[in-house]
Amino acid sequence: MKRKNQTKIYSWEEMSNMTLSVPDCSAYEMVKQSALRHQDAPAYDYMGKQCTYKELIEKIDACASALYNSGIRKGDIVTICMPNTPESVISIYALNKIGAIANVIHPLSSEDEICRYINSADSRILIAIDICIEKIKCLYSYTKLERVIVVSPSDSMPALLKYGYKFTAKAPKIPQYGCFTLWQNFIKEGVGKKIAGTGHYSSDPAAILHSGGTTGTPKEIVLTNRNFIALGKQSEMILTDIKEGDNVLAILPLFHAFGLGVCIHVTFCNGACAVLVPRFDAKKFAKLFAKYRPTIVFGVPTLYEALLKSKGAEKLELTNLKYIVSGGDSLSPAMEKRINDFLSSHGSEAKISQGYGLTESFGAVCLALRDCYKPGSIGKPMPGNEFCIVTPGTHDVLPDNTDGEICISGPTLMAGYRNNEKETAQTLQRHPDGKIWLHTGDIGYRDEDGCYFYRLRLKRLIISSGFNVYPQHIENIIEKHSAVSKCTVIGIPHPYKVEVAKAYIVLKDDVKPSDELTADIMEYCRKHLARYSVPAEIEYRKTLPQTIIGKTDFNKLKQEHIENIKKEEN
Repeated sequence: MKRKNQTKIYSWEEMSNMTLSVPDCSAYEMVKQSALRHQDAPAYDYMGKQCTYKELIEKIDACASALYNSGIRKGDIVTICMPNTPESVISIYALNKIGAIANVIHPLSSEDEICRYINSADSRILIAIDICIEKIKCLYSYTKLERVIVVSPSDSMPALLKYGYKFTAKAPKIPQYGCFTLWQNFIKEGVGKKIAGTGHYSSDPAAILHSGGTTGTPKEIVLTNRNFIALGKQSEMILTDIKEGDNVLAILPLFHAFGLGVCIHVTFCNGACAVLVPRFDAKKFAKLFAKYRPTIVFGVPTLYEALLKSKGAEKLELTNLKYIVSGGDSLSPAMEKRINDFLSSHGSEAKISQGYGLTESFGAVCLALRDCYKPGSIGKPMPGNEFCIVTPGTHDVLPDNTDGEICISGPTLMAGYRNNEKETAQTLQRHPDGKIWLHTGDIGYRDEDGCYFYRLRLKRLIISSGFNVYPQHIENIIEKHSAVSKCTVIGIPHPYKVEVAKAYIVLKDDVKPSDELTADIMEYCRKHLARYSVPAEIEYRKTLPQTIIGKTDFNKLKQEHIENIKKEEN
């Protein structure tokens, strides 16, 4: 029976008794096998133009041949500086076919950052979106770059949109010297040519993603073919009701594990269609929903906040929505309820499911779905994964309902941090049970039913006068106040308490800051929080700073607070 006709939906208990099989192959080979089962189904949709699975493999093969023709071989690292366009997806799998490694970076990185990423990887070839040209064309003196393949956002657009883009967008001028090649010309170099198999295996590196790691400093995270394959196989066990023609909104960026692993690779492994969104526009989010009618959405909390506020959201009809998953950041109970109420009132039987994962674990490793769904919970580990809660800084496993550091073991764990054995050894540790466990730096607990709950980053913990203060708990309380839309809490220095809480609050659209409102919120906090958890300060903001994938940037708020103190002292 073909995979597309499979409709059996397994319970979490049934899946826990199954064995996860991870074949020894490449990510490309896994997608190719899926393509053979779904040849005529759409693999992706870009600006309304679809590409079938058969066409996808043809494009990947042509790109792989062109890269091979350019001297790329197994183990070489090629840097990809692209948003979510077909060319970025094609390039990643084309490199994988050769056995080369995709070094995927943010297209809005600074010139210095791009230079550092290229040099660290010893990349000779760069595939980049044309908006980066000004930052790239002066890098030849500082890197080993031999060739830059330039992609325009219009390269894969439908004809009418491409025509309009040509005359309305201010496309940068591409240097005429030989190092720069337009994507269309580059691909022609590989059309009709075939390359031999490279003999690469699941243990070989497939991609490098960039993250602050579990300790906050920039790191290169090496992901293997095995990570891709295991995630794909896990999704086949969990999401058995995804079928040909299902639309998955691929809004999360490919330079992040959630975007590459879940939005793209999981979609391809299950024969669904990835709706590629190169640039997210919060104001047009409802329009995007209405146009593509997605059946599966993977996103971060700020994405769903944008949906609730988006113009036209009140008219949406969501009866076709099967799964809506939130990860990447914590989802407050108040926001969870608002989203579920919105889904229910617009015809959907789905409830928002929280997931949990890190770049070091190639995105999702835990999910609250179906029979393991609980409000506020991140659910249970996906098939093949194991969790334990330990006393921070130790391997001592804690009992249920006790806060500790979340540790993960399973087949999607990274190979390590590239060229950083010390940090790798601190993060990937062998426990007394003989297994390798990823120490996440996150605090959480397991309840008596085996469901896990995320509390906060270990580094976010505020210790005030010897008491543990949990910012997320304060945020959850404050967001229940009728005037508050969003709240973020950080720890700020205090002369004798060491640290105290400060709350940054975004008010609802029809509410304005006032002394009376501040007094009311403080009284609300004193009523619902322990005395040592009540914020010492409140600051109102129209918006809160965000990281590149939509998480609230706590570090930036801390830095701003420190800089303001210095200014006052001067």
